[in-house]
Amino acid sequence: MSTGRLLLGATPLGQPSDASPRLIAALSSADIVAAEDTRRVRTLAKALEVVITGKVVSLFDHNEAARVPALIEQISGGATVLLVTDAGMPLISDPGHRLVAACVEAGLTVQCLPGPSAVTTALAVSGLPSERFCFEGFAPRKQGARRSWLASLAAEQRTAVFFESPRRLHACLLDAVAELGGQRRAAVCRELTKVHEEVVRGSLDELAAWSADGVLGEITVVLAGAVLQADLPSLVAQVVALVDDGMGVKDACAQVVSATPGAPSRRELYDAVLQARR
Repeated sequence: MSTGRLLLGATPLGQPSDASPRLIAALSSADIVAAEDTRRVRTLAKALEVVITGKVVSLFDHNEAARVPALIEQISGGATVLLVTDAGMPLISDPGHRLVAACVEAGLTVQCLPGPSAVTTALAVSGLPSERFCFEGFAPRKQGARRSWLASLAAEQRTAVFFESPRRLHACLLDAVAELGGQRRAAVCRELTKVHEEVVRGSLDELAAWSADGVLGEITVVLAGAVLQADLPSLVAQVVALVDDGMGVKDACAQVVSATPGAPSRRELYDAVLQARR
């Protein structure tokens, strides 16, 4: 079995000091460094005071397929290949999937050097629920496709994270208002971990107004999940059934509300029950 391996190295989003000790060691020792941008990886190495001793090759969206056979051959021959992209975790809206899939198919070792990711960083600082979330990559460029994509998120209960170009952010937020409603909560995270980091939280209406004059920098958007609205008449019927079985109205309302996602407040349900029983 080959002793070669593919290392996936997460690189800093902005602050070189966020680089992990394992990434620093791999930069200095890998036989081959496959980088989305060879200039950027050399700049990072210089900032970290690391000397890259291996061969540096480019690997980006348009040449990845052509690069894979040679890299697989080198890993099979015992080489350690370090894959890095411009910032964050390789493969997450970045190149690398073809190479990883080819390594898996060939039975070669793939290891990850964990570290920064704009997805999880934005989710953590957004203030929105993070127990369950989905990552949507980059928002579609054209308005028609973007509207359809946003409409598909209308009933998504998980928090959604996606990337957007600063040039299209305002248009995207306006489309989100149209498809999801202006009151849906969201956060726009700009230049994460960098000197001019900014996290703006609010409703989609508020964020659309904030972005109207233009925004600069790398953008990650975190969108609150949909809150399902329970059908009030059916909840009233459940309360009435519990009351008919001997439970007090207040206790019945509390039980139904606690058991129903998207239920109204206990007070609102209580008032609706009283109104129905008149």
